[in-house]
Amino acid sequence: MLRFILRRTFGAMLILLLISVVTFIMYYAIPQDPATLSCGKNCTPDALAIIHKNLGMDDPLPVQYWKFLSGVFVGRDFAVGHCPAPCFGISFRDQQMVWDTIMDRFPLTLSLTVGGLVVFLIVGLSTGMIAARFRGTWLDKAVSTFSLVLSSFQIYFLGPIVLGIFVYSTGWLDKPKYVPLTEDPWGWFMGLLIPWLVMSVIFTANYTRMARSTMIEQLQEEHVRAARAKGMAGRYVFLRYAWRGSLIPILTILGMDLSALLGGAIVTEFTFGLAGLGRLAVDSVVGKDLPKLMGVMLVSAAFILLLNVIVDALYAVVDPRIRLA
Repeated sequence: MLRFILRRTFGAMLILLLISVVTFIMYYAIPQDPATLSCGKNCTPDALAIIHKNLGMDDPLPVQYWKFLSGVFVGRDFAVGHCPAPCFGISFRDQQMVWDTIMDRFPLTLSLTVGGLVVFLIVGLSTGMIAARFRGTWLDKAVSTFSLVLSSFQIYFLGPIVLGIFVYSTGWLDKPKYVPLTEDPWGWFMGLLIPWLVMSVIFTANYTRMARSTMIEQLQEEHVRAARAKGMAGRYVFLRYAWRGSLIPILTILGMDLSALLGGAIVTEFTFGLAGLGRLAVDSVVGKDLPKLMGVMLVSAAFILLLNVIVDALYAVVDPRIRLA
């Protein structure tokens, strides 16, 4: 089990290294000189040369990349001061450490992503199991129809409707806001409840249909029939044999949906006016603040890769054949 996780972690680190190379090349491949973004409108050649030197842009590109990569692990010195590890550079616009800015925004995006993941997995898989358990009944048809309708909604369409009904018209729920979990757990939960529910709608519908179809397939397998023939209770067979076998394709789809889940969190931030990594990325693009944009891309990629490693580990937990291999 440990070797399995270590192999997946090592592969994720190689992918992250490749992403950093591509991102760095794209960073310096733009037509506009990055130094001019920091220099301003009334930029003189002497001021531009000083900025080039301060940013280390006089060095060859491989040397610049090595300084950037080493700065992530051991820190880096700039003209404005020392940037401690992990150092993703200094913003062109506000001269703030990029890592500090990202860490101020990351807890919100993390809360949205993980919270939405938990909600749509619990609701989607539970409703899918119920539909499969009562296959062919009115309950199965109602769940299938409802999931099909929900899959047609989008976050930016459903969000304002939910706000208008439950916040502005009835006042049943508070307007979405972010409160740190360590300061006020209940305020954190209630502030993100509406974004979680809205973001999880489309994923819930997909996983309801997936759970239903995989459970129906598993109930037709020979080992499930053999367990029933031995006189085991139907509920025990359903949960012990059919349910566990149906998790493999669901985990496969989950690993593919993680990037879409993070994208959904970014759209959710804009829909409800929350300031997370999504808003930071867009503001960086609009303001051409390239160090911030690089930092957001790398942190987001690392987050997605980490979730994929967790999903890979769950494969080994669910299926002993993968663990033994």
